[in-house]
Amino acid sequence: MTTWTLITGASEGLGVEFARLAARNGRNMILTARSEDKLQALATELRSPEVDVVVIPADLNDMAQVDKMWAQASKDRQIDYLINNAGLGSNDAFADAESWDRELASINVNILALNRLMKLAIAHMAVQRSGRILNVASVAAFVPGPNMAVYHATKAYVLSLSEAVRHELRGTGITVTALCPGATQTQFFEAADMTSARILKLSPPARADQVAEAGWKGALAGRAVVVPGLLNKLSAFMPRLSPRAITVSLTAFIMAKEK
Repeated sequence: MTTWTLITGASEGLGVEFARLAARNGRNMILTARSEDKLQALATELRSPEVDVVVIPADLNDMAQVDKMWAQASKDRQIDYLINNAGLGSNDAFADAESWDRELASINVNILALNRLMKLAIAHMAVQRSGRILNVASVAAFVPGPNMAVYHATKAYVLSLSEAVRHELRGTGITVTALCPGATQTQFFEAADMTSARILKLSPPARADQVAEAGWKGALAGRAVVVPGLLNKLSAFMPRLSPRAITVSLTAFIMAKEK
């Protein structure tokens, strides 16, 4: 049976780059995100005699749509590569009552939808005893993040879940990889109201295509965690050595929006 790659959050940023990588590797793919227009434009760009592209619009903030999307994607198809790329975040004080809707959406997309798709994919892949799951986490997973508390917490969940489930799946032919990039040239900072964040001045964001390629290669190699870039590797490692209070204060300074 022909195998397929399912990519969430495929309408922009890393999702687009993952789709282009899949096309270059001759892989059929299923693209999902909220924006059907953007997905259709990308599908037109990538579709060829060698590569089939299916578009399934869905809002992963809605669990009913998550299940419906998976049912459509997996019907008469063998999905052997799942890229859980969709993600949301915001830069707001946790005490701000007006931030709740965005925080709830972040929890739904970053945690619930990712978790649900992992469970569905693992059961699906187990039939063929083969599969790769790539979960896009973040270096934010390694540290608490004042004013981005919920986002950092969701990414910590993604990293922890990925490592634990990977261990459970030993010997099954299915691997789980967590990609933990730092600041990347995507639309994330605009969507999260973070264009003035200090981190963007301290370190130039990485190119999205390079981050996606690092994740893609890491997943194919069956690696547990991929942290692209030397500075990001240091950011992931330093919290193990530094007192927790200092780590939190430093993260707050780096992620703060400049006035």
